[in-house]
Amino acid sequence: MTHNDILRRIRYTFDFNDSKMIAIFGLADYPVTREQTSNWLKTDDDPAFQKLKDIELAIFLNGLINDKRGKKEGPQPQPEQQLTNNMIFMKLKIALNLKAEDVLEILDLADLHISKHELSAFFRKPGHKHYRECKHQMLRSFLKGMQLKYRADTESKPGIKET
Repeated sequence: MTHNDILRRIRYTFDFNDSKMIAIFGLADYPVTREQTSNWLKTDDDPAFQKLKDIELAIFLNGLINDKRGKKEGPQPQPEQQLTNNMIFMKLKIALNLKAEDVLEILDLADLHISKHELSAFFRKPGHKHYRECKHQMLRSFLKGMQLKYRADTESKPGIKET
């Protein structure tokens, strides 16, 4: 699962148009053009496709947190130079103001059932003895569950397209 896939899924889930995408980057103090945004959202085989870098996805997710929860006073957090699936998962959890029970409910919507203890392992620091790496399938299931929960027109459709 690439960063571009994640960006496309978030855009689709919340039905963000180009202007909203640009505004979200702006909320993290990172101006982008419509062309940049469009190129990140293109399919991988399109000649204009541009690969989204870790720092750019981190900036977008920081902007999403500011959009959904309000911008904090003072200096903005520095975007991570390298992102892991655990960090992406955590940023989405923060942006949507989700508690552990909410995350488990979203994963249940995507037919992935884990315990609260298994979930908490994804949000621990990498050196912790109970830390667990978030694999692509886990993040993909969470994004699918988000789509089922937050995008109204997918709830009634059986067999959501899995990319």
